[in-house]
Amino acid sequence: MGCFECCIKCLGGVPYASLVATILCFSGVALFCGCGHVALTGTVTILENHFSKVTSDNAMLTDIIQLMQYIIYGIASFFFLYGIILLAEGFYTTSAVKELHSEFKTTICGRCISGMFVFLTYILGVAWLGVFGFSAVPVFLFYNMWSTCAAMKSPMANFTNIDSICVDARQYGIIPWNATPGKACGSTLGDICNTNEFYLSYHLYIVACAGAGATVIALLIYMMATTYNFAVLKFKSREDCCTKF
Repeated sequence: MGCFECCIKCLGGVPYASLVATILCFSGVALFCGCGHVALTGTVTILENHFSKVTSDNAMLTDIIQLMQYIIYGIASFFFLYGIILLAEGFYTTSAVKELHSEFKTTICGRCISGMFVFLTYILGVAWLGVFGFSAVPVFLFYNMWSTCAAMKSPMANFTNIDSICVDARQYGIIPWNATPGKACGSTLGDICNTNEFYLSYHLYIVACAGAGATVIALLIYMMATTYNFAVLKFKSREDCCTKF
């Protein structure tokens, strides 16, 4: 066997679906965790400076955001390891399916591990659908504030009293109802939209939401690849049993 044939044979054993899913998963999780962490910090700054100037009013929110940032660290670490494991499992199952080595035989333990990854990937896929939906919430809130500011600055706007236009953060449950001042109106609201914290946090939340969506797509690809490989491995194991004498 020449070098070219050997390279073609090796390339045939590469799990391209798992490889693409791993790259997409790493990219999506990195965007979600990195941008989400910075955006949460910016959100705390905006709330403390403009909506809840009394520290005791937003103490619980600050603790929740800090907890979410620690959870982000855990998510990043877990998916880094899980992506590598799924990629390795993809190499294992692809080699078994394509029979690159004549002496390669699947075992019951190997099939059980593949089945476990199929089940776990399905669970994570459903969970990340929830994460994707949750990550869209701050995008919606920041978009409402930004669109209100844009409407006030529009030359087509015709407001009799611009100070009557407000954004109340209390109605979203972000801060308690006794928070002071709790809302921003008129020119004050326009100034908030022009701050670096608002601009950066808004766009980072959008990127984090896109990262969560990319992770969902990656998990869907993992689901299809692991389910197909597990089904073929199970079929091959039955075939081996039937051909034994």
